Amino acid sequence: MTARDTEDRRQESPPPGKRMSRRAAMFGAGGLAAGAVGAGIALVAVPTSASPNTAQLDAVARETPLTEDLMNEHGMLIRIILIYREITRRVQAGEPVPRAQAHDSGQIIEQFIHGFHEPLEEAYVFPPVNRGALKPDISTLLVQHARGREQTQAILTASAGSGTLVEGASRAKLAAAMDAFAYGYEPHEAREDTVVYPALRAASSPREMVQMAEHFNTLQTQQFGPDIFEKMLGRVVIIEKALNIYDLSKFTPPQITG
Repeated sequence: MTARDTEDRRQESPPPGKRMSRRAAMFGAGGLAAGAVGAGIALVAVPTSASPNTAQLDAVARETPLTEDLMNEHGMLIRIILIYREITRRVQAGEPVPRAQAHDSGQIIEQFIHGFHEPLEEAYVFPPVNRGALKPDISTLLVQHARGREQTQAILTASAGSGTLVEGASRAKLAAAMDAFAYGYEPHEAREDTVVYPALRAASSPREMVQMAEHFNTLQTQQFGPDIFEKMLGRVVIIEKALNIYDLSKFTPPQITG
């Protein structure tokens, strides 16, 4: 292994709470081909430049690795699933369900997960690993993306309107769609985190991983503007606080005695 390869493999985490932009343009030949992506994502070629120097490589090494970025987005998805669980609990318990929080949680999924995260997976993450033993998993994950979009539309329809609360028959429809979404997406994201993303790393060179990360960052900025993940996560926090599930200690299991 050359000294440059050793530097390429260095991938350290950024300061807590900060997703740093990546500089794949520092890397030389190559670049991602523009593939077909849904949800209106405009594709651009990844820029190339001369070979990087040590200082440039160090700057890249301090930034968030691609798979960690994708898993951060999965973490936000799980937090919305917890919101869905709370709303479903309220429906089942006959408690009021605030319409605004139910609708906004579905919109975050529609805008960022279905509208950005999943199209990138379908165009760039799945194709390199869609072979051998992983082919059945990739096929299932694609079906689950489609079914998830259906459930999200059902959530948005059931929570639509101008009222303060979700009422009438819409309550049961909302709970059913949220429960179905959670049932499918908890194993979905777990399989991607533990099988698909490691397979992508194994199938790609360090240089390709950094180039892909920069390409994703460019597309994200083009579609949403800067700092969209932080903005989306901020919306999640507002919903969690409104539903009184933001405090992490609320989820601590009771101590077993006796």
